[in-house]
Amino acid sequence: MTEQLQYNEERNLHDQCVKLKFYHVTLTMNDGSSFDGIIEDVDSSNITVLVGEDVLDRVNETVEDQRYYGGYGYGRPRRRFRRFRRRTFPIATLAALALLPYIAPTPYYPYSYY
Repeated sequence: MTEQLQYNEERNLHDQCVKLKFYHVTLTMNDGSSFDGIIEDVDSSNITVLVGEDVLDRVNETVEDQRYYGGYGYGRPRRRFRRFRRRTFPIATLAALALLPYIAPTPYYPYSYY
């Protein structure tokens, strides 16, 4: 009976992955780790995800830039980039899948002077 429940859970996660394909989602694994990424491909037993990583630009780092992040508050701040790497996971290792929430921007209302 437990094999049937596990099969149903995997099937539900598979269907949810197919439904959220090409969306930015948060994935939680069975070991408790979680990460965000874009679902790129889903097959019968695996899921391919573009996992996001934060990257800092260190090409032109000088002593001034190091002082800025040391808490002094002067110098040029580092540029931050987002990079995505392709990773494949078995569907059986997924515990949960959720659509990443985005806050809708407030509409601009032009202010008129009388």
